[in-house]
Amino acid sequence: MKNTNPENQHPEYDLIKELVDSLRVQKELYSDISENKEVISKVFGDSYDLIVQDMLLGDQTGFICYLSSMADKQKVALEIWQPLSVTYDEQKDAKVIKSLGELKKLLYADRSSSLVTTFHELLWKIVTGHVVISFNGIPEMLALQVGGIEKRTIVEPSTQTILRGPKDGFVEDIQTNMSLIRRRVKNPRIRFEASIIGAESRTTVVLAYINDYTSPKIVEEIRSRMNSINTSAILDSGNVEEFLTDETFTPFPLILNSERPDSIAANLMEGKAAILVDGSPFVLVVPSVFSDFFQATEDYYQPFFMASFVRLIRYIAFMISLILPSLYVALTTFHPELMPTALLISIQAQRESVPVPAVVEILLMELTFEILREAGVRMPRAVGQTVSIVGALVIGQAAVEAGLVSNVLIIIVAFTAISSFVTPIYNFSMSTRLLRFILILGAAMMGLYAVLLLLVVMVIHLTSLRSFGVPYLIPFAPFSKGDQDDVMIRTPIWANRKKPSYLKPQVSEKIQEQDGETT
Repeated sequence: MKNTNPENQHPEYDLIKELVDSLRVQKELYSDISENKEVISKVFGDSYDLIVQDMLLGDQTGFICYLSSMADKQKVALEIWQPLSVTYDEQKDAKVIKSLGELKKLLYADRSSSLVTTFHELLWKIVTGHVVISFNGIPEMLALQVGGIEKRTIVEPSTQTILRGPKDGFVEDIQTNMSLIRRRVKNPRIRFEASIIGAESRTTVVLAYINDYTSPKIVEEIRSRMNSINTSAILDSGNVEEFLTDETFTPFPLILNSERPDSIAANLMEGKAAILVDGSPFVLVVPSVFSDFFQATEDYYQPFFMASFVRLIRYIAFMISLILPSLYVALTTFHPELMPTALLISIQAQRESVPVPAVVEILLMELTFEILREAGVRMPRAVGQTVSIVGALVIGQAAVEAGLVSNVLIIIVAFTAISSFVTPIYNFSMSTRLLRFILILGAAMMGLYAVLLLLVVMVIHLTSLRSFGVPYLIPFAPFSKGDQDDVMIRTPIWANRKKPSYLKPQVSEKIQEQDGETT
């Protein structure tokens, strides 16, 4: 007969069974609650959200266990602790609880509840948000489903929107954010290590990783850097990022940030670590490399050939947004012979009435577009987008009619601005905007020679960067043949079986086979 138990249909349930088997404990729960608590402690470690509370009802000792990131503490107190304490305070003759059946009738008679007898079931209930109750001398536990934590409404991320895929995003409450991660990765190996940072703000900062996946060296390095943070206040994950980054004087972001729980869950399962900050909806991912900033979670929710095409477009758009304006300045000022004759005549005809050099012309329009972009971000959302679009159209048209700039320049600046928005991670596009001005100034002084020289300097700088000890340009430099999958080309999920070797994960396979079945 086919097994229809929904728990056994989850790959994570098989993972829990494997984990329990590795502990070399008996399959069934112990009658001694201290032994059961010891097994729970071994599995979850010192995870910040693990709650184990002892209790005494009549003459019977027991404990309640749950994850605070999955079950609301206040609801546990009102719906479990209060009924138990009232009932057993009134019934003075209730000396010993012989069965959990009476508790099941007393608590949640009309709600989801079940009795568990094995460690496999126990751990599964805990990671799925249940509250488990155990009493000494009874080799079973009562698992109760309570409501989750209700905080600010979970909405779609504003900075990483997608057409297909999950629409939920992180919020400012750290417990809710841990819950969003737990719901996607029901793996008891996940660790949440909390630290209090900030002499005045006393902000909770949580390091999240999957034990036995993430390299111990990376975890220890993160702990060391977090412990060395000395500041009065941490108000956002951006404050933590600045303290943790390997190199301060670089325009390139060395730590990825995301509002998407599915993105963070995927990075954790690859062997990376995440840093959550209470009060911030942006979660940091470490270590992060150059290619990470060109990948979007939506790549894995559509056919791989379409995702590969879009990913290549992102790399092309990055180069366009970086060098197109400087190429225009270099070609029109120093190397007009490199352009086709018809194109050269057309450009020169348009620039005939322009009173300023090409470099001044393009710097003027680039600065104008940057001001409009910043105004659109800072103004209320209802009018910000309108101001950006209308401002660009009006100013661009007026500048051309006044003879201050040429039509071709407006096209170049607009195409450059659009290309800069293609990058999925916003703070990476900001570094491109800064470097673009440096290349424009170089092109104005030495033409293509300066552009090529500055690009070489940029590549050398990129190769020197490290993110928690990991080379920033890997797998390009140093070249790693085994890590080329899923970088510029998105390989099919069924073929992408290896985790990045540069992370030195303790488990290198993404898909593990057991007993002839893929789990």
